[in-house]
Amino acid sequence: MTAQRQETSARRRGAAFIMLLCGLVAASVAQGATTERLVTDRFTGLAIGGFDPVAYFTDAGPLAGREDFEAAQAGAVWRFRNEGNRAVFLAHPEVYSPQFGGYDPVDVGRGVALAGNPKFWLIAGKRLFLFGRAESRDAFAADPARFAREARQRWPGLRETLAQ
Repeated sequence: MTAQRQETSARRRGAAFIMLLCGLVAASVAQGATTERLVTDRFTGLAIGGFDPVAYFTDAGPLAGREDFEAAQAGAVWRFRNEGNRAVFLAHPEVYSPQFGGYDPVDVGRGVALAGNPKFWLIAGKRLFLFGRAESRDAFAADPARFAREARQRWPGLRETLAQ
């Protein structure tokens, strides 16, 4: 192999390594914030993936909010379906925000901060809970009082380990 071909081959390997490293960094960042007290998207600052938190109560499910109806609350950008939902949320964010900052309450009860998925949800005790997986939601639904109690006990200590 000539010196020129060896040099070209080394550059290609170096470029491939850099591309692989960039891909790994991008993949870890794209998963969303897991060291924040409120789960948000690192790029957009959106809470709960841009879903309208009030819609879980009024429409019995996750509905995407609109850019036209946004509000900043608790260091995040929240989106809503309409002005009414935005006004209700701003009047009572403690009611409509997901409990435990949007982290899975089953995992919080175990002392682990795993971001909830807005598509795995449950309303229990007039509060919204998001779960990382369907199995957690199903376990919580079987005994919500126990899991909520365990999560409430662990949340203050766990919350302090998360960045502000």
